[in-house]
Amino acid sequence: MGRKLLFIYNPKAGKAKIKNKLADILDIFARAGYETTVFPTQGQGDAKHFMERRSKEYELVVCSGGDGTLDETVTGMIGSGFRTPLGYIPAGSTNDFGGSLSLPKNMIRAAEIIMEGKNFLCDLGSFNEDVFVYVAAFGLFTEVSYETEQDAKNILGHMAYVLEGMKRLSAIQSYPMRVSCEGNIIVEDFIFGMVTNSFSVGGFKNITGNDVKLDDGMFEVTLIKRPKNPIELNNIVVSLLNRKVDTDVMYCFHASKISFESTEPVAWTLDGENGGSHKSVTIENIHHGMDIRVK
Repeated sequence: MGRKLLFIYNPKAGKAKIKNKLADILDIFARAGYETTVFPTQGQGDAKHFMERRSKEYELVVCSGGDGTLDETVTGMIGSGFRTPLGYIPAGSTNDFGGSLSLPKNMIRAAEIIMEGKNFLCDLGSFNEDVFVYVAAFGLFTEVSYETEQDAKNILGHMAYVLEGMKRLSAIQSYPMRVSCEGNIIVEDFIFGMVTNSFSVGGFKNITGNDVKLDDGMFEVTLIKRPKNPIELNNIVVSLLNRKVDTDVMYCFHASKISFESTEPVAWTLDGENGGSHKSVTIENIHHGMDIRVK
């Protein structure tokens, strides 16, 4: 009997391209000496629930899909109370986190790297009672990723998020918040906020900062104030895309723990999936929270 591997994949992710690669991927696992259990997800929450109930006999778990599939797999692992090294074959529309780990878009090569590579101790994030891999965010554009139809994601990639978001610019909502971080208090109306551990978000590289480390115990925090006029709104867009911090319109800093308080529930997204609405949120870095296979 070979070593045991659990392979979880989303058959609908990223134009369903894994269907044509599945046999080759399983062959790579078999040649490396693994006896593989295959679990294709059928709907939201499947990967999480299956991971929570998995056997400790599996010495490696590989997931394939978008960042949402990875999020569910990691959340289920944390919920199970024991860790298993993870491999990730990116197959979604955007794959921010796969890019941050320098994982190839070629699925066969990604599978080979899982067999040949080494474990990287990567940080995670806790979000109240939940877990996220690389981004927790609220405000402008954050509802887009889980409200955009899957077909649109597949056809347009990350541009689907942008196009959907552009429809909302005429009615930008702001969120009065009290933000606490390492003894500092910020009280402001924000249109957008993100706490990240990634080199890109929504397909935009370097939007999270220039000195990002995925294993340093710190998040990159970006909070954008409500613009007073169209010129300020334009400055916000330019500042984000060029990563030139404009302190008149935004806050950018590092944090290992940060709390948000609001008088009304605010909708959050975790790794591009619906994170629920909350009046009180505490986010904390889980230093070296998972072992993920890299080149």
